[in-house]
This record gives sequence, structure tokens and C-alpha cells, in this order.
Amino acid sequence: MGSRFTELVVDSADPARLAEFWMAVLGWRPTGRYEGAVEIAGPPGSGPSLTFVAVPEPKTHKNRLHVDVNPVGCDQQQEVERLVALGARRIDVGQGEQSWVVLADPEGNEFCVLRSEVE
Repeated sequence: MGSRFTELVVDSADPARLAEFWMAVLGWRPTGRYEGAVEIAGPPGSGPSLTFVAVPEPKTHKNRLHVDVNPVGCDQQQEVERLVALGARRIDVGQGEQSWVVLADPEGNEFCVLRSEVE
């Protein structure tokens, strides 16, 4: 027996705004709206959902957990440009010269854009 990973919860100052950003990044749809929270997911059975919940305190440190994304139908640089146009920004978390690009979402949560393209 074991557990199945079904949901990743992200603390947020503005759950609706952050959910909109991540829906644009991933091509996902809202699957639940609750008081102070928005859940988004891909097609049924495609993996865990993301749920953005309202919290009063601001983000103050580097995330201990982050999302990695792979470009679909474009190269890494094109995807980085698209994500920056959506509201992400490049950041330096001390990663040095790597094959991935570190970005932050509109609330400062770090995520990486990997080099390999997914079909």
C-alpha cells in the first residue's frame, strides 16, 4: 500500500491571479473554486492538481519545493519568453550556469524551465 500524490498546495496573496498565471503556463483549467482558494488541473488522470490558497503573510524566502516545466512545441528560449510575457521574471537563486532557466511567478515562487522539449 502507499499514497498517491494528488495535489500540490501553494500559499498565495491572490489565489485567483496566481491560478490564472499557472493556467496560462500549463494550459490547465479551474477544477474548483473555494473560499480563499482556486484549484487547477490538466485533463482527468493526467496527474496532480495545483491549489492556490490565500494566506496573510508574504513570501520571504526561497522555496523549498518548486515546479519544473518542459517546453511543448517550442524550444526553451521561446518558452521562457512566453512565460515572461505572461508575468514571470528571471531570477538568480545561486544556480550558476545551468541547462535550466530559473523564473519566478507573479508572487515570487521559483520554478524552472528545462531544456528538453516534450511532445
